[in-house]
Amino acid sequence: MLAYLTGRLLALLPVLLVVGAVVFLLIHLTPGDPARVLLGQDATPEQVQALRHDLGLDRPLIVQFGLWLARAVRGDLGLSIFQHVPVTDDILQHAGPTVMLSLLAITVALLIGIPAGVVSAVFRNSWLDQGSLALAMLGAAVPSFWLGLSLIVVFAVNLGWLPSSGYRSLSQGAGLSLHYLLLPALALGLPNSSLIIRFTRSSLLDVIGNDYIRTARAKGVNERAVIFHHAFRNALVPILTVVGLTFAALMGGAVVTETVFSLPGVGQLVVSSVLRRDYPVIQGVILMVGTIYVLINLGVDLLYFLVDPRVKY
Repeated sequence: MLAYLTGRLLALLPVLLVVGAVVFLLIHLTPGDPARVLLGQDATPEQVQALRHDLGLDRPLIVQFGLWLARAVRGDLGLSIFQHVPVTDDILQHAGPTVMLSLLAITVALLIGIPAGVVSAVFRNSWLDQGSLALAMLGAAVPSFWLGLSLIVVFAVNLGWLPSSGYRSLSQGAGLSLHYLLLPALALGLPNSSLIIRFTRSSLLDVIGNDYIRTARAKGVNERAVIFHHAFRNALVPILTVVGLTFAALMGGAVVTETVFSLPGVGQLVVSSVLRRDYPVIQGVILMVGTIYVLINLGVDLLYFLVDPRVKY
């Protein structure tokens, strides 16, 4: 286990190096000049060139990448061109809403997806199965921005139960924070539950057809114990995979949902940074997202061993 964990952590380094290099090239080859954006359209070419020199943007790309990489290895992601604050601090400032929203959204997706998938598999070809599959298809087809706007109209405008936008941190009270995040969590969790429903149903159906399940039933084992103790536990590996990937995607920043509900999260930070060509912030966020993906995948791989002792590393 220790050797496997060490190898996976070491494999993180080349992955992040490739991600950093690709993102760096894409950003710098995209049309647009942060110096021009910063100075405005009325700036003279001499002023723009002077600012580019001060920012180091007139150096060869390989030199700029080498300097950025050398700082990144030490944990220094540079300074935001527009905010004039460390990129790490800027990301951490916007990470709170995204982390809270992701945790609530994945909770909503699990509370809907797991039970619906189990019911769909147990009552295969029944009206419950058809209803669960219809819910999954509806969740996959409905755009998150439309669902978010619909929830705002119903629960914020017409009923007045929940706020339509804004964010309150946990330091202001857990209940108040949940009050503001409930609608965006529903808007994000409902569509993501569709994939969990389909994977849970498919994985459970594969396990239910095995011989040891028929043997357990022939011995008179309670049906609930057959489903949840024997079948569901052995069907967890592919379910954990899709849950991990879903959570990683949520942590990367739900740009559309954060925009609809005016949440100051990582998604909003990325959008504003792209519009302003704030290269250090964009590179820092993408590097952070890549790290999160790798670490969550590693965590899911380790969970395989806990849910299925047959898994060996």
